[in-house]
Amino acid sequence: MTNIRQFSILLVALFIANSAYGELVIRVTEGNDQPTIIAMSPFDLKGLKIDEDITDIVQSDLLRSGLFKLIPRSDMLAFPSNSSDVYYRDWRLLGAEYLVVGSMSVLPDKRYELEFSLLSINSQKIQFTHKVRTSSSKIRDLAHSVSDKIYKSITGIRGAFSTRLAYVSVIREGDDFTYRLKVADADGARESLMLESKQPIMSPNWSPDGKELAYVSFETGRPAIFRQNLATAVRQQLTDFKGLNGAPSWSPDGSTLALVLSKDGNPEIYSLNLKTDKLTRLTRHFAIDTEPTWMPDGKHILFTSDRGGTPQIYKLRLADKSVQRITFKGNYNARASIAPDGRTMAMVHRSSSVFHIAALDLKTKRLIELTETTLDESPSIAPNGAMLMYATKYNDRGILAAVSVDAGVKYNLPAKIGDVREPAWSPFLR
Repeated sequence: MTNIRQFSILLVALFIANSAYGELVIRVTEGNDQPTIIAMSPFDLKGLKIDEDITDIVQSDLLRSGLFKLIPRSDMLAFPSNSSDVYYRDWRLLGAEYLVVGSMSVLPDKRYELEFSLLSINSQKIQFTHKVRTSSSKIRDLAHSVSDKIYKSITGIRGAFSTRLAYVSVIREGDDFTYRLKVADADGARESLMLESKQPIMSPNWSPDGKELAYVSFETGRPAIFRQNLATAVRQQLTDFKGLNGAPSWSPDGSTLALVLSKDGNPEIYSLNLKTDKLTRLTRHFAIDTEPTWMPDGKHILFTSDRGGTPQIYKLRLADKSVQRITFKGNYNARASIAPDGRTMAMVHRSSSVFHIAALDLKTKRLIELTETTLDESPSIAPNGAMLMYATKYNDRGILAAVSVDAGVKYNLPAKIGDVREPAWSPFLR
């Protein structure tokens, strides 16, 4: 039995352990050594009754990034809502480097408008003033867009707070299991159920426009690949071959899925044209080829294979189907996830007997182990390339966790009850 088969059996055993589902919660476990100190004066709602606390949501977003330290409201000397009311000296005494102020109003079409400003305390100037608008049902979307704007202005990196997560949870009742495919905000809020089944659900993968998921379901009695529209819940079964149908991965242009099939006797990488249904075999080897993921250029696919004796990651060039080995350090490297710039690759890595998440710079070949826990799996890089989500164990429970690509920031997203697995970070949604 190969290492890949052994590890697959281990993952299945972990996945079906006693578990339940619940809303994800955030627990920052490690932040930046020198965080940027920011103060958020509570937004002036002008008497409007809004169910969500916009200021709290933004603060939670910024804290979750690990790059910021928030000044408590109890320490603030005033709560300005307009930049003209700010006394920079007072905020400098509190140690603030930046201050956020803003106020809400109602537009004639009944939508809400939040005008907010980011102020640099040290330079005593306004970094920007911006307006965001939304309906009453999308207040959290508005808050996350505020967080994205602040994050981008201070760090120079596009914020990913408005993105979403897909993941799988399972609840056990006696000897019966119920599997659920869920989608939630990047902070774990607003969970929505995409699919519920008595059979396993695995490998969710986002379409590049963020409107669909591809995944594996065993509901037909064997693994099959489905695609599902998240807005309409319309599903389409894409494969029904004997043997393995697994690991769907959407091409950057959304026209094609890479997937794994064993219909010809051995697990190989194929591509499926979603318009013509044309199936093309991409690898031919007696070893196990699995876990395809597209490079951002759309011309190459990374995949895992034990053709060299141990599971390692290879790069396939679609033009001529040539294969190049990418990983050499460690006796196990699998489940590649590539950053949008095509340079940083996250993966499951083993150098001795423990599975960690590692990042490999494909240009310099520098490898960094990002996690210190055991049995870490399923890395998925955020669309801004700054963080990655993965599945791990904590207090004998399966949880989701996140780490920055430099390992300086870490946080956990355990469910309130039970286990969660198979995270997939969405692309930017707007």
